[in-house]
Amino acid sequence: MFKGEGYHVYHVYIITNKNRTVLYTGVTNYLAKRLYQHTENIKLNKKTFAAKYKCKHLLYYQKFTWVHDAIAKEKEIKGRRREKKIALIKTINPDMNFLEYLFPYQPH
Repeated sequence: MFKGEGYHVYHVYIITNKNRTVLYTGVTNYLAKRLYQHTENIKLNKKTFAAKYKCKHLLYYQKFTWVHDAIAKEKEIKGRRREKKIALIKTINPDMNFLEYLFPYQPH
């Protein structure tokens, strides 16, 4: 580890709506909070892609230590066709279950 550098955790994630018809890919340094924010954005009718299509259910996540690696993976996933995104999701979540319960968040 380099002097002055700490350990960081970043996640690339894919969320969907209740019918699993829309996929949204993002990157964050606090997955539980980001999932909460997606839910709040829907409630507040925010004009974001994820809110417009009511994407709040986690299907896939991958952990990274380096933000550059996480951003590169996010871009790679965003460039894929839907079928390839679903194949990636199924590598960790074969039944396409909602996984947000794994990342609970309690706002202060």
